[in-house]
Amino acid sequence: MQKGEMQKEEIQESRIQEDIKIAVLRIEGTNCEDETVRAFRELGVFAEAIHLKQLYSDMIRDDEKRRLADYSGIVFPGGFSAGDYVRAGAIFSARVKSVLRKDLEDFIMNDYPILGICNGFQILVELGALPGFDEDRPLAETPEMVLAINNSNRFECRQSLLKHENKGKCIFTKNLGEQIVMFPVAHAEGKVTFPASAEKAYLERLIDNDQMVFRYVNEDGEYAGYPWNPNGSVYNIAGICNVKGNVFGLMPHPERAFFAWNHLDYPRNEIDDYGEGRLIFQSMIDYIRKLK
Repeated sequence: MQKGEMQKEEIQESRIQEDIKIAVLRIEGTNCEDETVRAFRELGVFAEAIHLKQLYSDMIRDDEKRRLADYSGIVFPGGFSAGDYVRAGAIFSARVKSVLRKDLEDFIMNDYPILGICNGFQILVELGALPGFDEDRPLAETPEMVLAINNSNRFECRQSLLKHENKGKCIFTKNLGEQIVMFPVAHAEGKVTFPASAEKAYLERLIDNDQMVFRYVNEDGEYAGYPWNPNGSVYNIAGICNVKGNVFGLMPHPERAFFAWNHLDYPRNEIDDYGEGRLIFQSMIDYIRKLK
């Protein structure tokens, strides 16, 4: 790290306020926790990557133990937790449910926000937190949807264009307004799929409840197939929220579009140092400040 960069990091650390604390949960295989932590710290709030075991294991030293109740927001970051064995996100979610189900349900019921990015979206689906139709039951007993293998049957890593379609329920996108953003995708299992017998009903509920957040579009802002829809998701769905709006999952990576230099067309704006992904994290912080 160059001297100037070190000084910038020191200045950034000195202005971090700890009235808001964000937990970025990780286990073996997650790999986007550092970028996610940096995004929050860049916006002046405390964030840390903590291993799931720090929340429950008796083998963890007292000074390293954590409680979900100590945090104002939770993020399940991207990566390949537990190697994506069984199904993407299945092992991580099973471990969370076995030891932290009540804590996580209380967290959601108390209106605190949870963000799931890529593998994190898969984890939220496996937990039954999404689509989250039942406000009184934050975690369904079994998954109500699936993020299946991409139609291309391969890992897709590309920029994606997303149309923001939420009308205000999703607390993570309130700073976006009506616009199309560019976030990269990097996944092999991102195809949003609902039970065949209930697909129409599920889509109608998502639309009626204002739970639809992002849909894949082409460069003209039109809904289109591959490669614009990189995985074959039904209705071009890229991200949805629960019925309360405080749990949000999306396959594309806003943390990889946080800075202006992350953008494909950089330098397209010499004034703003930040990219469109910043607005997701800022919206989450703004919501927490109002909640407090």
